[in-house]
Amino acid sequence: MSTPLAKNNPASTIIQRLLFFALIALVVFFYLYLSFKGLTSAHGMEQAQIGREIARGNDVTTKVIRPAAIWQAQKNEDADINLKSFRDTYHSPLNPYLYSVILKAVNGDDFDRYQLNETTETDRIYRLDYVIAAVSVICFLIAIGINYLLISRIFDVRIAGVTSLLLVLSDLMWQFTHTGLPQMLMLLLFSCALFFIYRAVEATVENRVSFGAVIVAAVFLSLLALSHWLTIWISVGFIVFAAFFFRPRGLSGFATLGIIVAFSSFFMIKNLEWTSNPGGTAFLTLYGGLTESEEAVMRTLDPSEQTYQILFNIKSLVVTTANSLLTQANSLYTNLGSIVAAPLFFLALLHPFKRPSIAQFRWVILIMWIFAALGMAIFGTDEGKFDPNQIHVLFAPIMTAYGLAFLSILWSRLELPATGILFRYGHFILAAFVSAGPFLLTMPKEIIRAFDNKNSGQIIWPYLPPVLSNSLHNATEENSIIFTDQPAAVAWYADRTAVWLPKTTEDFKSIQQLASDKQIDTAGLYISPSSHDGNPLYTGRSDEFSALSLDGAALRATQGRVGRSGISGKSPVLSEILQEFPVPNSLYNYQMMFYSKTPID
Repeated sequence: MSTPLAKNNPASTIIQRLLFFALIALVVFFYLYLSFKGLTSAHGMEQAQIGREIARGNDVTTKVIRPAAIWQAQKNEDADINLKSFRDTYHSPLNPYLYSVILKAVNGDDFDRYQLNETTETDRIYRLDYVIAAVSVICFLIAIGINYLLISRIFDVRIAGVTSLLLVLSDLMWQFTHTGLPQMLMLLLFSCALFFIYRAVEATVENRVSFGAVIVAAVFLSLLALSHWLTIWISVGFIVFAAFFFRPRGLSGFATLGIIVAFSSFFMIKNLEWTSNPGGTAFLTLYGGLTESEEAVMRTLDPSEQTYQILFNIKSLVVTTANSLLTQANSLYTNLGSIVAAPLFFLALLHPFKRPSIAQFRWVILIMWIFAALGMAIFGTDEGKFDPNQIHVLFAPIMTAYGLAFLSILWSRLELPATGILFRYGHFILAAFVSAGPFLLTMPKEIIRAFDNKNSGQIIWPYLPPVLSNSLHNATEENSIIFTDQPAAVAWYADRTAVWLPKTTEDFKSIQQLASDKQIDTAGLYISPSSHDGNPLYTGRSDEFSALSLDGAALRATQGRVGRSGISGKSPVLSEILQEFPVPNSLYNYQMMFYSKTPID
């Protein structure tokens, strides 16, 4: 680096740090209290309810039942399928285990303790949502500290400090803390891995032993894989680099691979026992990437019909992957947290950094990012910047640091006067203001909303936690299942076993019979706004339950006057099911309908 840190006096340094911590406290208060409306991701809710089951001593079981997961379990003749104790093989385990520890500590395993009162208009946020979000916030803040240490070691404390500031002001990072997804835990683990990878690179270029640092990095990469299976692609990138760069050649790569396999083997064996596939239900997401959407695949009781397209439609693989890569490139700035300096990392690849460790380390980052992008392209990121598979965000801090270093080099060549903060640090100030744009534009509106009593009950539509936590929970029994288009929300907020509504009535009856064989009753069908507010669950597909979503809209438009003679009542394929569940109960303004055997209170 040709831009050394200007020396500050101790008093100035203390003041700067106090101001930075005050800013963090202000932003945490804003995102965790003022603008927080509840968890925003169904996958996040699902991991939270798995954590609650672990806290209850029920092992890694889930109340979200995918028909495709039932199909996998049925293929295994040794599996004893019980929908009330159904093993989860879709999510990576580390984040639910972390949630379980925290939920146990706050008695979150006791549903009654946190049950919402539907009659309280302003109490619409489930209190455990705050707990889950707080876990992500803590992971994020620790990750900022780790990145400060890492970037200080690579460049200097000035670039480290500005990078930390840009992370604190990144709206994307904070919005991820609202999802319940493991991205902030992943950011923490990946940052730790990068710290030791850089130490290994330093040792190698200085002809010192690097094997110990590689091993520690491999441990963190293993934990990262247990946080999200897709990050294995990042590890593959590191293994490729390690095999050719660290001495002795190949040993570091094989050691890293062995450690990752050792950490993952227990869960892979468990997946194999339950689903006959070491990848578990998560493996079926590949079907969604190459054929229909993942939702459509998960809602069928026999995804094997898609196998022909998977095995023989190579064109689909190539075209879908290429389109996904182009989409990622188009959205890269947003996916990196809208931090203006982060994409400059790719220009920094062209600069001949004087220090060999800095020059070599950027190629590690590039290789890991390329493999990560390829993995995301194959498995898909259809939900955009908050997709559960979005792992570009993990690279935001280190790419930002390289981008700022490159920007500093360009700024120093402008030969501006050395006096004045604006001339010396103008590039940092500009980067901070541009990167903080989404946060600064959102803050005034959210502050007004938070202090406006009329809007204090705002929620994340189409989820309405009080309806699920109170009405649906109270209307159903513990030893029952609910078929629904919103299984994660039902499992988390209502604490009821929720079967993702299958695509056909035949599959519905098969699952219902499977439950009946275990003396498990079917309470009814819960249809939410997820089905008729533009959600692709039903749109443009042959779906035998579509009439129920249309019926809900008709009931809402006529204030219930359509009755059973309405749209769903005229559907031949639904007639038998509606005879068993003939009562359409409006849980909320005819937008949340529960079809039951008898009227509910």
